[in-house]
Amino acid sequence: MDNKQQHTNAFLMHISSFAGYFFPLGSIITPLILWQTQKDKSDFLDAHGKEAVNFNISFSLYIFIVSASFFTLIFGNLFKAFRNFDSVDFGYSNFEYHFNLDGDVTTFFGISSIVGILVLIKIALIIIAALKANKGENYHYPFTIKFIK
Repeated sequence: MDNKQQHTNAFLMHISSFAGYFFPLGSIITPLILWQTQKDKSDFLDAHGKEAVNFNISFSLYIFIVSASFFTLIFGNLFKAFRNFDSVDFGYSNFEYHFNLDGDVTTFFGISSIVGILVLIKIALIIIAALKANKGENYHYPFTIKFIK
């Protein structure tokens, strides 16, 4: 396989991460399939495929952790809404439902902003890696856990 074809295939491995915006887990599955089919053809493709897969698994893990903290905020407020429910009297006369984010508005927008910033960083890093791969350079994503070595 000539160098230009290798560079193009490595470029596609990185760009295929955008498939995650079209179907669930696409950002992991698509680069994984491309890497598995191309890894034996050259060390260059093997290295770029591992980087793409490791980055997408790591990034998915980071987004899951940030999103989980967001859902704890929502569920915490939902459970606070039931604070006036009288468990002895099963009537609904003492039930008041107050769903608000009182002091948690800054937390809500803070977590939402963090998720938005992480998505923008992901897009930028994928584009940088793809361009470097297309030029024939090696690229290592920052803050990536090496699941596949």
